[in-house]
Amino acid sequence: MPTSPTPLAQLPIRQLTSADLLACADLSENRGWLREEHKWGLLLTAGTGYGIDDPDGPGLAACSVVTSYGPGLAAIGMVLVAERYARQGVGRRLMQHVLAEAGDTPLTLYATANGQPLYEQLGFTETSRAEMVCGRFTFTAPAPDVPVRPATAGDLPAVLRLDHEVFGLDRTPLIARLPAFADHLRVAEEDGEITGFAAAWPNMDTHVIGPLIARDPGTAKALIASLAAVTDRPLRTDIDVRHSSLLSWVKENGIDTIITTSVMIRSLPDLPGDWRRRFAPLTVAAG
Repeated sequence: MPTSPTPLAQLPIRQLTSADLLACADLSENRGWLREEHKWGLLLTAGTGYGIDDPDGPGLAACSVVTSYGPGLAAIGMVLVAERYARQGVGRRLMQHVLAEAGDTPLTLYATANGQPLYEQLGFTETSRAEMVCGRFTFTAPAPDVPVRPATAGDLPAVLRLDHEVFGLDRTPLIARLPAFADHLRVAEEDGEITGFAAAWPNMDTHVIGPLIARDPGTAKALIASLAAVTDRPLRTDIDVRHSSLLSWVKENGIDTIITTSVMIRSLPDLPGDWRRRFAPLTVAAG
């Protein structure tokens, strides 16, 4: 295997563009992740990607994406280092660059058990945990009888208001992309008021549910069931472990845990907004 003439610690870091989508997908595949090209397309247009070019050939040695919600918070995701450069300080170097670029902006991320020690060393603390679940929805356990319907263009202002209230920050640039990004967007409505919304977007052979914002667990269940009814793909989502009743319900319906991750934050005691109504993120890289 050729060796790099340039020390890894000195390799330049550059901003990624949509032209790097396939290289990012290749790097995902290199580390045993799904290619997730549809997701990369969103992240590289709605967020800021950072990458280190492979010094020994085409492609990337490392990458990550930051999705900003203004000065109040930014989400870090898709931190990947090519297998040949693993455990050589490349991930730390990339993260230190991202932290420097963020300045005083608080940061959040989802960490696997392997990545969590590095993030703790960089000042992140765990605020909660999340279970990634996946499977074919069986409709074994019924959902509450909460009215759910397809979203329309006229619902967008109400969806944005609800998201701002629950998420705690304005993420209009991201949520406004949902109608084009997702295959299905549903709203829960009672007495003329939108009490929740959820999207299902295509990711390889699954539909990922997220974001999922709802007034209560019953509304969240109704939204999931509505989305499950319009797809023949397995469903995948990430649910905060504090939503134990929702987790139990999805598992009764054939959606089982794949991995548990740590939700971490830096420079804030906790995430803004109301976690009780925030059931699933848009993606683990975008919050």
